[in-house]
Amino acid sequence: MNKFDEYLYLKQYRWSFIAYLQKSNREMSKNYEIDNIDLKILNLLMQDAKLPYTEVAKKVFVSGGTVHVRMKKLEEMGVVRGTTLKMDYSKLNYDVTCFMGIYLQKSSLYDPVVDQLKKIHEIVKIHYTTGNYNIFIKIHCKDTKHLKDVLHDRIQKVDGIERTETFISLEESLNRHLEF
Repeated sequence: MNKFDEYLYLKQYRWSFIAYLQKSNREMSKNYEIDNIDLKILNLLMQDAKLPYTEVAKKVFVSGGTVHVRMKKLEEMGVVRGTTLKMDYSKLNYDVTCFMGIYLQKSSLYDPVVDQLKKIHEIVKIHYTTGNYNIFIKIHCKDTKHLKDVLHDRIQKVDGIERTETFISLEESLNRHLEF
């Protein structure tokens, strides 16, 4: 075998081995079952996502490496989808939080309507719902004038929206994760 053939063989072997490892990792994450240690780790990190893995490990009585590996598997499984900050929007002068029920002209318009709603940065959550509304959204605005502008000039101009119903939140009394 000449050097070039040897090079091609090793290159092909290397890519085959990498593909094997990637497939193996995917299968491992599919077969991974969540246990009580995973739930304890999740509970701690839901309370404070900035908690170092070494601190989590001490509280759960495992090694820091174990916490790291388990979090990686939970991410691969899609259980953990990144980390976020909890914001107090009123400190950023967004003093109005509201919820809005949206009636569509027909349910089949859901996808194109959602595509348009995603472009409105004041909308922070969109849910496809059963019941009275087709869509239920959460919005943050600076004041009621800003809310009127968002509602009148942007949301109600989206093709496919028949009408809306708005609920202004006076106070958020609870915002938490499920506890396991």
